[in-house]
Amino acid sequence: MTSLDAAPGSPSGAPRREVWFLTGSQGLYGEDTLRQVAEQSQSIAEQLAAALGEGAGATDGRNAGPIDLVWKPVLTDAAVIRRVCLDANGDDGCVGLIAWMHTFSPAKMWISGLDALRKPLLHLHTQANVALPWATIDMDFMNLNQAAHGDREFGFVQTRLGVPRKTVAGHVSDPHVAERVGAWVRAALGLAEVRTLKLARFGDNMRDVAVTEGDKVEAQLRFGVSVNTYGVNDLVAVVDAVADARIDALVKQYEDEYRVALELRAGGDRHASLRYGARIELGLRDFLTRGGFHAFTTNFEDLGGLRQLPGLAVQRLMADGYGFGGEGDWKTSVLLRTVKAMAAGLPGGTSFMEDYTYHLEPGRELILGAHMLEVCPTIAADTPSLEIHPLGIGGREDPVRLVFDARTGPATVVGLADLGDRFRLVANEIDVVPPPEPLPKLPVARAVWRPRPDLRTSAEAWLTAGAPHHTVLSSAIGAEELNDLAEMLSVELLVIDADTTIRQFTRELRWNQAYHRLAQGF
Repeated sequence: MTSLDAAPGSPSGAPRREVWFLTGSQGLYGEDTLRQVAEQSQSIAEQLAAALGEGAGATDGRNAGPIDLVWKPVLTDAAVIRRVCLDANGDDGCVGLIAWMHTFSPAKMWISGLDALRKPLLHLHTQANVALPWATIDMDFMNLNQAAHGDREFGFVQTRLGVPRKTVAGHVSDPHVAERVGAWVRAALGLAEVRTLKLARFGDNMRDVAVTEGDKVEAQLRFGVSVNTYGVNDLVAVVDAVADARIDALVKQYEDEYRVALELRAGGDRHASLRYGARIELGLRDFLTRGGFHAFTTNFEDLGGLRQLPGLAVQRLMADGYGFGGEGDWKTSVLLRTVKAMAAGLPGGTSFMEDYTYHLEPGRELILGAHMLEVCPTIAADTPSLEIHPLGIGGREDPVRLVFDARTGPATVVGLADLGDRFRLVANEIDVVPPPEPLPKLPVARAVWRPRPDLRTSAEAWLTAGAPHHTVLSSAIGAEELNDLAEMLSVELLVIDADTTIRQFTRELRWNQAYHRLAQGF
């Protein structure tokens, strides 16, 4: 089995991603000073690497995931700076650069390099020491520790050139600094994944649905993702060719991992249905692996020779990191794979989701989210049960599926819409809660949540923004990571949170409309 989450953006076993740590200075200070700059810069990089890799001091134990922070020699020359930036562009393992001006680094040296740079950039505004040595401070100390001076020069030239970047200020020993840098690293991992992502659509979109449509050419230009369609019977041929011995082994794995209904176990009346569900999973994995696909879609209106709607197979593939969208929704599939790449190694889960129906009791308003079958078990509160039930849509045999309630706690739902002139991300911060009552007649995976600031404001804002009904629900990735990703992609992001009001949100929509239309002409 391949787990894409083992190394975001690459099959299991691929090299780890890198973030390069750049330090600016100049030759004016002499070799002794530059040697101290290099030593202190390496120390800062080591402290940051420890914080990112271990979540050191972080309030929630989060970390920046499977990346190596690579320190580069101190930069004091325009030609060398440009070469480093070009090398970063050409290195597929490098997902971004962190730059710090330890001393005063005349920023005209950085112009050609920054102008050529195509990788994400974070400007870290820090310094070697936490406290000033008030009793012994002299001009030698002042000349060596000039980040307050040099980073302002660097900030100006970035703004002058219009360089997209994130700026983080504070000492690297501050947990807040590590968390903010970590969020940016997570976004850079997502960007690296979507830049090379291949998605397979099995069949077309659900007929007459608007929001799942979109411009695939623009998506490849903006995001890098390649989206292509394959006939469902191309998949069926691979499914039918799966050997029985592989099915035997996978069914045994199901019995070890889940609470399998008696009727699906060996000797049960519906055991053949479980075996066919396993056949679909193995065939689908084979197809995706052979084609290098990390995301896919299905459509219940176009199942070809498949005897079941893929439910269990899709759920387990999502759990291994694949992107998925129902009814041919390739945009949500792209978003899901991207967020899963960002979330690799973090506590929490990430799933395809749909707002299905509301509980509108005053003061206790809730959203019940689910889908026909395809909700990822990484968000499950407990061991899922593996069951079989009729599905009144699709016109096929009863499908097998995992049934569970989602884990409670804070999370985010985010959707991606194509507005014609641009893509728009909309995110809502939520709190997943237990269902107020049991759901004995709803045998699907589901999540119940309370949207922030409340259901009325959340729903009105979501609808006003034209956000989609298919979403990605994640308890691992939040608004800061999504904001960093949107900045890297130059895509609009609207966040609905505890402070949102409809008046403010409507104004933001209007400002965004004007900004993005003007920006297209720049």
